[in-house]
Amino acid sequence: MNPKQIEPSDNYSEKPKFSARFQRSPVKFLVTSLIAVVLIVTGVVAGLIPRWRQQTELNAETRELSLPTVTVISPKPGQSMIQSELPAEIKPWVEAPIYARISGYLKQRYVDIGDSVEAGQLLATIDTPEQLQELERARGQLDQAEASLGISKITAARWAELLTTASVSEQDAAEKQADLKLKTAIANSARSEVRRLEKIQAFSRVIAPFSGIITVRNIDAGDLIVAAGSRELFHLTQTKKLRVLVQVPQEMARSIAIGQSAEMTLPGLPGRKFAAKVIRTAGAITADSRTLPVELETDNPKGEILAGSYAKVRFTDVKMKASLTLTANTVLFRPEGPQVGVVDSDGKVSLRSVSIGRDFGQTIEIITGVSPQDRVIVNPSDSLVNGMTVAVSETATAEKKP
Repeated sequence: MNPKQIEPSDNYSEKPKFSARFQRSPVKFLVTSLIAVVLIVTGVVAGLIPRWRQQTELNAETRELSLPTVTVISPKPGQSMIQSELPAEIKPWVEAPIYARISGYLKQRYVDIGDSVEAGQLLATIDTPEQLQELERARGQLDQAEASLGISKITAARWAELLTTASVSEQDAAEKQADLKLKTAIANSARSEVRRLEKIQAFSRVIAPFSGIITVRNIDAGDLIVAAGSRELFHLTQTKKLRVLVQVPQEMARSIAIGQSAEMTLPGLPGRKFAAKVIRTAGAITADSRTLPVELETDNPKGEILAGSYAKVRFTDVKMKASLTLTANTVLFRPEGPQVGVVDSDGKVSLRSVSIGRDFGQTIEIITGVSPQDRVIVNPSDSLVNGMTVAVSETATAEKKP
C-alpha cells in the first residue's frame, strides 16, 4: 500500500474544494434546465401555431363549403300610386240601341254611320200594310160602336120621358138605360183600340231619342223588319261628354273622392293630356279583382276622343307612400301564403310572410313584410326553413323600378 494515499494531510486538503464545486453545480444545472425547457416549448409552440392556423382555416373553409350558398337582394322603392297610371275604358255619355216596335219592310232610311242627328230627327220609315189594315178595321168598329151608342142615347132619353107619364114601365126604362151604358162601354173600348193601333203605327217612323252620332247601321231599304226582334236597326251615341271607367286598386281606394281631379292620356294622342273629374264610385270593393269601380267624366267638344278607346288615368290629388318591390323570383308560395327568406346578420334564415300588391312582371309590389334594409334570398329553394344557416355569395343587382 502506498503511504501517500493514506496521508491525512492530503485527504483533508481536498475536501473543501469538492464541497464548493458541489454547491455551485445545482444552480447552474437549474438554469440550464430552464433554458432548455424554454427552448423546447418555444420550438413546440413555433411548430404548432402554423399547423393550428392551417387547421382553423381548413375548418372554416369546410364549414363554408358545407353551407348552402345564396344570393340576396334588398327591396327597392316602387312607383308611387300618385305617379302610376291606371288603365281606363272610355264610354259614351249616353248610348242606346234602336230596335223596331212594328213589323214590316224598311221603306227608306235617312241616316248612315257617322251622321250627327238631333233629338226627334227621322231616321227611317217602315212600310206596314198589315198594321194599316188592322187600324182601318179598328176604326170601322169604332164607327159602328159610336152609331149604336147614338141610337141607344136617343132611345134611353125617350123612354125616360115616357116614364114620367107612366106610358112605360120602370123595368123597360131601366133596360134602356143599361143598354146605353153597354153601348157606351163598347164605344170606349173601340176608341181605345184605335188609339193603341195608332200609337203602334207611329213606330213606323223611327225617331232619334236624343242628339248624337249614328255608330251602327244594320238595315237598308227593303229589309224585313220584325217587331221586338234581336236585330238592332241603329246604335246612337252621345260623345260631347264621355264617361271614363277605372278600376282603382284597394290600396288607394280610400283616397278617391267625388269631385277629385285626374289626368287622362291616350296612346293615339301622344303628349296630350285631358282633364277628367270623378263623378261617382261604386262604394264597395269588387271581390274578384279587389278593386273599386270609379267613374269619371271628361269633355269632348271637338270629338278628339273616340268612345270605346283605351286610356290611362292618373289621379293627381292622391298622396300615397311608395311601396317596396322585389323581383318575382324571391317569393315562395306555400300553404301559409306568400313568403320570402331574409338572411340575418349572423347568416341565419328567417322566413317572413308578405302581402303582395301589383304584379309588374319581373317585379312584384310588396305591401308588408319586409324593409329596405333586409337581405332577401333570390331563387330560394323549397327546403328553406327558419333558422337555417347560409352563406351569402353576392348581392344581386336590383331590377329596374316599374
